[in-house]
Amino acid sequence: MSALHDMRLRRNPALPMSRKLLYVNWGLILIVVALTGAGAAMLYSAANGSFEPWASPHLLRFVPALALLIVVAVTDIRFWFRLAYLFYVFCLLLLAAVELKGTIGMGAQRWINIGFMQLQPSEVMKVALVLALARYFHGVPYRELRRPMLLVPPLLLAIAPALLVMRQPDLGTGGMLLMSAFAIFFLAGVRWWKFAIVLGSGAALIPLAWSLLHDYQRRRVLVFLDPSTDPLGAGYHIMQSKIALGSGGIFGKGFLEGTQSHLNFLPERQTDFIFTMFAEEFGLIGALTLLGVYSLVFFYGFAIALSANNQFGRLLALGLTTNLFFYVFINIAMVMGLVPVVGVPLPLISYGGTVMIMAMLSLGLIINVRVHREIYIPRRGLREDA
Repeated sequence: MSALHDMRLRRNPALPMSRKLLYVNWGLILIVVALTGAGAAMLYSAANGSFEPWASPHLLRFVPALALLIVVAVTDIRFWFRLAYLFYVFCLLLLAAVELKGTIGMGAQRWINIGFMQLQPSEVMKVALVLALARYFHGVPYRELRRPMLLVPPLLLAIAPALLVMRQPDLGTGGMLLMSAFAIFFLAGVRWWKFAIVLGSGAALIPLAWSLLHDYQRRRVLVFLDPSTDPLGAGYHIMQSKIALGSGGIFGKGFLEGTQSHLNFLPERQTDFIFTMFAEEFGLIGALTLLGVYSLVFFYGFAIALSANNQFGRLLALGLTTNLFFYVFINIAMVMGLVPVVGVPLPLISYGGTVMIMAMLSLGLIINVRVHREIYIPRRGLREDA
């Protein structure tokens, strides 16, 4: 018993705060500061050279959000392990509350007024779902994943919030929740043929899904296939976005010099189409540089995940990094006309309080995995001394 106790102590070292702060990936935090600064600059440009109404709140929110990131990063990872299911249930209740007391904006009911900001629970649920799935699959040995019944609970964990979000209606965020969930399924070791069955079943339900879509969602799909069918209506956004992207050329028109954005041809330039404005002002070189900076974030995230000595930490870092990748990929593909316009913002660049909180919470948890990479968390069904 004494030997087992000593082994557990070695696996779970008591880290002093000074060492935790030393283990924090400050390089990643510098990248986060750089991205936020770039976002503030673009929001300043979006307001035609004014810090109001977007750049100033963006910077003011970043200060407490950065403090949140550091606090989350140095909190014991076992605290987040124990909190995972409770946090998921709390976010699920928030999604249900949106149905009752949600704030309506842009034709959808997605926000809850909490006084100092409009909270979008569906964004926070993306983090909560990854936490819950990481904890679940941490407790399932790899050899047991072949049992189909063990996949029912995590499927319900993913489907329940996705359905609530799609009712708001927010098809894009609901789809992202499902994509993040299936990414964790894959990373946890679920066999590929099970994904083939799910995808095949989904393809068979496409006619039913099409009949359940709202009219504006059908228009988005049809306009995605051919924007010229409605150039002044549903196709206006994507056509103006492509014009702005092309007009930037190789080196761009210069900061504050974007004509499509500053002459109000480009809609939602402070949120969904902020990458288009960035590319118009800084050109292909600037756009590729921004993508390179995001790639560093993904590299850090995957490297941290691979360094973790516990399955919960590995899946948590992999899942959150993949989720951030989906944000960037879908936003940029959307403004280029490669996917339908679904209203996905660009993390740390686009204006939005909930999106910033989600991004900083995600990055804090990713860094937390690095700080506590040596911590041992027992797994159900495995021997203690395995």
